[in-house]
Amino acid sequence: MPRRLLRSKRLLFSLAIVLAVFLGAIFAPQITDYDPTDINPRLTLRGPIAGHPLGTDEFGRDILSRLLYGARPTLIVATAATAGATLVGVSLGLLAGYYRGPLEVLIMRAADVLLCIPPIVLAMMVVGFLGPSILNLTIVIGVLSTPTFVRLAFAETIRVREMDYVKAAESVGARDGRILLRHLLPNITAPVIVQFSLTMASAILLESGLSFLGLGVVQPTPSWGLMIATARGYMSQAPTYILFPSLTIAITILAINTIGDTLRDLLDPRLRRSSR
Repeated sequence: MPRRLLRSKRLLFSLAIVLAVFLGAIFAPQITDYDPTDINPRLTLRGPIAGHPLGTDEFGRDILSRLLYGARPTLIVATAATAGATLVGVSLGLLAGYYRGPLEVLIMRAADVLLCIPPIVLAMMVVGFLGPSILNLTIVIGVLSTPTFVRLAFAETIRVREMDYVKAAESVGARDGRILLRHLLPNITAPVIVQFSLTMASAILLESGLSFLGLGVVQPTPSWGLMIATARGYMSQAPTYILFPSLTIAITILAINTIGDTLRDLLDPRLRRSSR
């Protein structure tokens, strides 16, 4: 399996892009000398110039530094929300698929109710009521992403539960916790990993959309969605201003989705592509 993953050029290229985005956010102070909130009225709405390779915004702030620092809230929210949704969703799906009965009905109907609500509408309602902040964004996106993992873990648990090794463990009197952790969970990991990557991309898009609407990160803290929201008023004076944050979001989401699609093809025997 590791060799097959390492032979996929598409996977390695996408991983390199995502890794570069994370490293850029982490080492932003070492990459750029500009503070993302420093204002310079003499250099407003400039295109790429010496010292500012991506230009400046309406307040003369360096766009490159704002892109690097703006990746931090976006990645923090997306990573934390997706990790929380994975932990809670997989746990509930495992319990519902193994024990069935009333517990299944309670968990799955609750997941169905959440799935029926448009994510952006629910997020706007909750964040609008609680106020825009990174913590509120993380909680909302995490709750919205949980039902997907619940349904995935539930379906995979039902499938794996009928395998001979699970029946053998039950017949020798193995405890439920051991069966869940040693026999069921490891065998549903592959689709969960794929879903994690796809949900991560959705979380980035949702966070950027809420910040664009003014319900996420607030000024002067930089954020990709917030940069696009402010840049759209200056498209005629500085067209590159809106171009760079838009491309950053698009490339990051495309790379993460490509990772998910490639992992699905490599980890799922039913979808594995035939070798050339």
